[in-house]
Amino acid sequence: MIKSMTGFGRSESVTKERRIVIEMKSVNHRYCDINIKMPKRLIFFETSIRNHLKKYIGRGKVDLFITYEDYEENKVCVKYNQEIAAEYVKYLNEMADTFHLKSELSSVALSRFPEVFTLEEQSENEEELWKELESVLDEAAARFVESRTKEGEALKEDLQRKLDGMITMVDYIEGVSPSLVDEYRNRLEEKVRELLQRTAIDESRIATEVTIYADKICVDEETVRLRSHIENMKAVLAEGGSVGRKLDFVAQEMNREANTILSKANSLDISNKAIDLKTEIEKVREQIQNIE
Repeated sequence: MIKSMTGFGRSESVTKERRIVIEMKSVNHRYCDINIKMPKRLIFFETSIRNHLKKYIGRGKVDLFITYEDYEENKVCVKYNQEIAAEYVKYLNEMADTFHLKSELSSVALSRFPEVFTLEEQSENEEELWKELESVLDEAAARFVESRTKEGEALKEDLQRKLDGMITMVDYIEGVSPSLVDEYRNRLEEKVRELLQRTAIDESRIATEVTIYADKICVDEETVRLRSHIENMKAVLAEGGSVGRKLDFVAQEMNREANTILSKANSLDISNKAIDLKTEIEKVREQIQNIE
């Protein structure tokens, strides 16, 4: 299937411990560029998130937003640093002996010294948190891919209609081209008769001129190659997958053939049709820029 490079996906998980919301959106980009905005608490999982998303995304600039709310209140605990308290007592007693001071040290006073008591945040169960985060990420990514696929199928149908229209234009050019040579021969003979009047016409000379002209305006090779490129693009669209770059290359080749046809055109009809072809090819190239 064909996927667009623009899409949106959202998922949410709410438990008694926490709430996780993931939203992701994307626009066109030559490569896979993932930008993640999330709380510091989840920074540890950034590499895992990036690697996980690559299963769903081939190309595109993706913005991922993660909202995290912790409902648990017992995440912080008090830690008693006995070694530091012992150091304080040791040096305070030494000061009292040295300066003959009366020691009035109490546990309450000691507890006020720096680092005797500290508040520490209890560590998360990383494996459990990643499992929940991964589940929400999968659901958001699945919806993201679904939106990309839906738009991609619409792009595919539009491209197929444009390609069918281009085939009709190529058919017209191939049908008109032979008659141009006959018209040129008739005009040439008429002019020669006017110039020579009663003198016999050199048929071999006429034939030579017509051959040179026919070779100059012949677009058979270009139309054959253009038709081949159009059929190739149809096949690539039917094949599906991440084919945006391949389609863009084929479109460039199609444009090259259309330019050659236009440069050789010695007829207003063919010139107009070649211009129409170039216009449609440009529309196709614009649409292809949206395909992954």
